[in-house]
Amino acid sequence: MLGRLDGWMGAACLVALTCLMLGEVLVRALSDIFPWVPADIPVAWEYSSYLMAAAFTFGAAMTLRAGGHIRVTLVLARATPATRRWMETVLAALGVAFTGYLALAMVNFTWRSFSSGQVSISSESPLWVPQALVTFGICLLVLQFVARFFQALLGLPLEDLNMRAASVAE
Repeated sequence: MLGRLDGWMGAACLVALTCLMLGEVLVRALSDIFPWVPADIPVAWEYSSYLMAAAFTFGAAMTLRAGGHIRVTLVLARATPATRRWMETVLAALGVAFTGYLALAMVNFTWRSFSSGQVSISSESPLWVPQALVTFGICLLVLQFVARFFQALLGLPLEDLNMRAASVAE
């Protein structure tokens, strides 16, 4: 369920990013016609970078659950089921360790920005807000790796094939 929430939040970030960029293009086009229209949206590039980072991290957990991450399956395909299960368990544990460390670092980074009142230079937006979104996406990825670890340990299916795209066009 959290993986699906993660995917929907990533999709919402992409929609917001698209709307922001279309708004930027529209404002620029209108400024050529009407001199009183500003030439750009001052925060568009800054906020689009925040939305892009959030979309990447929000999509990661759902992609892991759906089996969409890039993997080298040459060794796994030739391994026995018991060896494959052991390897998947170890790899999931490594995923928990690495993403857990990243999540802790991001929580610390976000907390320092919040407690110091750090703001963006260009828009004076509090930086902890976009940092918290990215941190939340990474924390969801950690939870998905923990779930994958237990699924591999217990011999349960690791991926939800219903979450995969039905075709390349999706």
